[in-house]
Amino acid sequence: MGLFSSILDKLGLGGAKAAPAPEPVPEVIFVDPADLPPTAAAPVAIPVVDVMSQLEEKAAASAQKLNWKTSIVDLLKLLDLDSSFGARKEMAKELDCPEKLMGDSAQMNMWLHKEVLRRIAENGGNVPADLLD
Repeated sequence: MGLFSSILDKLGLGGAKAAPAPEPVPEVIFVDPADLPPTAAAPVAIPVVDVMSQLEEKAAASAQKLNWKTSIVDLLKLLDLDSSFGARKEMAKELDCPEKLMGDSAQMNMWLHKEVLRRIAENGGNVPADLLD
């Protein structure tokens, strides 16, 4: 089990599998529900886990001032996970960080933070759009 899977477990998204690397998104076509045949199945809702509340509560209870909204190290510390450089580098490889960023720890950390939040959202966590930019 990789570090990202541990993050999902800590957030209650453990039943979900880590999202694979992004694939091309097919074109979305919107259809008027009145045009659907009467036997069409209703869409299934994806359960959403309130990740934001969990992280805010953990941050408030922490003795450390952790800026988890911008720092992958602080996010990992908040979740009580290994935040060492080696662990972050392994997770960057696990999540397919571009090779050009792997040699610069600051760039890798910024990419890793955004990617982790994006994949948390893909796995049913509520992550605000401003944290995904």
